[in-house]
Amino acid sequence: MVARVVIAAPGSGHGKTTIAAGLMAALRAAGHRVSGHKVGPDFIDPGYHALATGRPARNLDPFLQGEDRLVPLLRHGSHGADIAVIEGVMGLFDGALGTEGYASTAHVARVLDAPVVLVVDASAASRSVAATVLGFAHYDNRVRLAGVILNKLGSQRHLDEIASALEATGVSLLGALYRNEEIHAPSRHLGLVPAAERAAEAQRVLPELAAWVTDGVDIEAIVRIASGAPRLSAPPWEPSGVDGPRVTVAAAGGAAFTFRYTENIELLAACGVEVVDIDPLRDQALPEGCAGLYFGGGFPEVHAAELSSNTALRSAVASAIQGGMPVSAECAGLLYLCQSLDGVPMVGAVPADAKMTARGKLGYRRAVAVEDNLLTTAGQRVTGHEFHRTEVTPSHGASAAWGWDRQLDGFASLTLHASYLHVHWAGYSELAHRFAARVRAYG
Repeated sequence: MVARVVIAAPGSGHGKTTIAAGLMAALRAAGHRVSGHKVGPDFIDPGYHALATGRPARNLDPFLQGEDRLVPLLRHGSHGADIAVIEGVMGLFDGALGTEGYASTAHVARVLDAPVVLVVDASAASRSVAATVLGFAHYDNRVRLAGVILNKLGSQRHLDEIASALEATGVSLLGALYRNEEIHAPSRHLGLVPAAERAAEAQRVLPELAAWVTDGVDIEAIVRIASGAPRLSAPPWEPSGVDGPRVTVAAAGGAAFTFRYTENIELLAACGVEVVDIDPLRDQALPEGCAGLYFGGGFPEVHAAELSSNTALRSAVASAIQGGMPVSAECAGLLYLCQSLDGVPMVGAVPADAKMTARGKLGYRRAVAVEDNLLTTAGQRVTGHEFHRTEVTPSHGASAAWGWDRQLDGFASLTLHASYLHVHWAGYSELAHRFAARVRAYG
């Protein structure tokens, strides 16, 4: 039995992440074992979930993972926990463009048969909040709206006015949170600043956040609602692997490389790969016995000067790749492997230069492998996500990593795969198997 609740909102900016993370921290402080999950492909919010729960970050996304894997992945990720808190994405019914809400929070809540609690920013309205809640309660009767948490209230009188109006909706008021300028997460060009980049500050604020939510939200009611979710019958997802001798892969971490899907690492571990974290900002050498490289997402553009100044590691990575060591890189990893980033030298394993741009690219992609390469065979189709505000020139090599929407992206060979596309390997475990096999052959 997985007790579970979805924290949603009418749209972005209502305080979902702050309240979801605060709820996770409050539940943990109350003695619960909590697992945190994020609807959609986002890497940043799960970092705060991990901080609040003390457990690995998890995503639930039908586009990236397949609808039929959502329940198994929830059960896998919440193993050992007594309650799962699932933070939604954007507005409750907002999904992939051009669809009827596919991959929306509502879609995921329906698949998981999970009750929904709606967080509403009440700072600019009073009784009209009730009309908003009523509309969300009845827009899709397949979604069970179990209650509402009011955020950014101005006064007791403000709360009383909204609470009175809510009575007619039949939706329970589960929490009332007043404006608190001391509790916030700073933002920049792609959303919140990742927790890993402000770990000390985030750790300091976490107890205050937990106390704020505990004081303003009926935690016991949330637990009762979550515990009332029906039993799930699908078995937990298990990372599949291939047998062979153990090998070591160095995975980029630290403040510049904060994005990676937990299940990707678990799949590599199931293949006998020991993943050792390295910090390209600080570490001077690759780990002993390293036979492969994994560079995920992050914000190298923010740390370009520091990354460039670590010439020892840049040289070690360049030499390893030149010598045929397999390397999988996505988005931030692609930038790090370029010749330069915003005019400062990078690794130089990819014949391209990268720079920040005025506008970003964000969205789901349906991609196809152009040729056989490190991760795929020609013609393999995957779903992925693009999320960046940089560009690489040229955008692809003679052998591109992927193609989508009549364009090519990235660089690939039998030992290298570098692209802007984030792919969740739980949906395509063969990518992990193929990478592990190449690493083992090299080692």
